[in-house]
Amino acid sequence: MAEFVRLEVTDGVGTLRLDRPKMNALDAQVQTELLEAAREADRRDDVAAVVVWGGERVFAAGADVKEMAEMGFPEMFRHAHLLQDFTRAVAAIGKPTVSAITGFALGGGLELALATDLRFCADNAKLGQPEIALGIIPGAGGTQRLARLIGPAKAKDLIYTGRFVAADEALTLGLVDEVLPADAVYERAVQWASQFVGGPAIALRTAKDVIDRGLEVDLQTGLEIERAGFTGLFATQDQADGMRSFVENGPGKATFTGK
Repeated sequence: MAEFVRLEVTDGVGTLRLDRPKMNALDAQVQTELLEAAREADRRDDVAAVVVWGGERVFAAGADVKEMAEMGFPEMFRHAHLLQDFTRAVAAIGKPTVSAITGFALGGGLELALATDLRFCADNAKLGQPEIALGIIPGAGGTQRLARLIGPAKAKDLIYTGRFVAADEALTLGLVDEVLPADAVYERAVQWASQFVGGPAIALRTAKDVIDRGLEVDLQTGLEIERAGFTGLFATQDQADGMRSFVENGPGKATFTGK
């Protein structure tokens, strides 16, 4: 039984719930539990979409600095794999994902949020990559995902300065997708995730895979990835059911089985 991270499933929506008082610091144990919970959410058929949430007060204030301060190069050489593996596991969930950000999302906390498809943010939240103040750089994907999301110049500004970004600026930068009152963030994230319950699960997984893989290659290679994903869906029952329903009953009335 995990101590600080649990997967809670309600009506087809899985919540990856961080609960390590008082600031959800991401030590090695939390990282491992996040990795395992993300993999569970990916493989469970009763989970259609995933919300990552740290609770009403804080999303995650970053990696556990006290733990890292005692590490030298040999220890960090080993630990750095886990540091990236937990965000890779969240990014690899083959279902729609969204972070519900309240309070602080700093350092590893922001890197966790960057690993989801969308980010919904409380109007009083603070986001940032302050690692530079510790004499280091982001190590759980921040340098790569942040630059891909908001562009290299804006990412360099945030990483070079380590400054905190308020919700309104985060929205302007494209760092978050919606800003809401703090008490509405989680509910809105669940509402967004709920629309995929009963949806064409294989097509959704394929869409996510094609988009993410396409971002890593040139346009022509990306188009080939898209073509392979598109044609592959014609081997699914959902494609047959979806098109038959469209022809017979019009759009938006198909029932999908995820097969």
